[in-house]
Amino acid sequence: MKKATTLLLVLLSVICYTTASSVPDGLLPNGNFEYGPKPWQLKGTVVTSKTAIPNWEISGYVEYIKSGQTQGDMLLVVPEGAFAVRLGNEALIKQKVNVTKDRFYSITFSAARTCAQEEKLKVSISPNSKGDDNGVLPMQTMYSNSGWDSYAWGFQADAEEVTISIHNPGVEEDPACGPLIDSVALKVLRLPKRTGDNLLKNGDFEYGPYIMPKTSWGVLIPPHIEDNHSPLLGWIVESLKAVKYVDSQHFFVPTGKRAVELVAGKESALAQVVRTNPGRVYVLSFAVGDAKNSCKGQLAVEAYAGKESTKVFYTSKGTGGFGRAKLRFRAISTHTRVMFLSSIYTMTSDNTGSLCGPVIDDVKLVSVRSRKLA
Repeated sequence: MKKATTLLLVLLSVICYTTASSVPDGLLPNGNFEYGPKPWQLKGTVVTSKTAIPNWEISGYVEYIKSGQTQGDMLLVVPEGAFAVRLGNEALIKQKVNVTKDRFYSITFSAARTCAQEEKLKVSISPNSKGDDNGVLPMQTMYSNSGWDSYAWGFQADAEEVTISIHNPGVEEDPACGPLIDSVALKVLRLPKRTGDNLLKNGDFEYGPYIMPKTSWGVLIPPHIEDNHSPLLGWIVESLKAVKYVDSQHFFVPTGKRAVELVAGKESALAQVVRTNPGRVYVLSFAVGDAKNSCKGQLAVEAYAGKESTKVFYTSKGTGGFGRAKLRFRAISTHTRVMFLSSIYTMTSDNTGSLCGPVIDDVKLVSVRSRKLA
């Protein structure tokens, strides 16, 4: 009887979709969609009830996809588990989550394009009194060799309970066309502080979005024009395209467990504004390398601070490695913008055509007076 009661409680927790869930860092309840609709809630692959997928509410043309399913000549592969959902024209999935008001969070989810070249995804958080916790992520460029990319999205909680929504705003000739979605996760963002050893926040990039342990392609962090709350704490993606957040479990990282790959040339830039004393001399130091992802050839990173800049070349064999560089400058104002961009990038040598670029890590800014780095 006790075992039956325990099993009943577990089943109730799985199918409960009307109440908000409190989650630790990691997948949302049924965030990988492994619990699916009942057979009578499906018409082929199309979900016919808005509450058929446990823990989620849907609207519009949503399909429940099994890994290995085919679409024409294309084999649909699912990165986490055996199931995913596909969002057709104007389709939406959403889930209520208990959070702590005013704290910062990031969402990570995986997506794959299946039809059109212009597929997009809109991520939104409600309630949202400021009107800035939503944006559209373009999917024209795919960065991994698997066909799947993971995206991060940052937000500040406006209430103790929020609704996370992922929406396909597209209007295609085929209403079923749209991206696959899988592995939706949430992480609390704990704000890093500057230290006496480094005037930059999060210079080692250890504070960032959740990376799915079973995915091997990193996480794309969207530009500031799409997301006002960068999930890469302390940094702003000041470019038209994303940067990639990589981990030491799947990539080569110069120091620690996390780093940033500048995957789209000058359209992939990272910046931070720091307080400085006018007239004082500072030294910006950083590591430049490759992520051990078959990114071979000449790579280059440009670094800017105050009126000074430097261009650092790195010849990559695609097998991991790094070099170090410094930029000495004199501050001209009370605030200095430190920025990195990749002036030379390439494609992986594995014949997949995936964009890749240099990795930066271990970024430090110190006053010459306070350290011997000069």
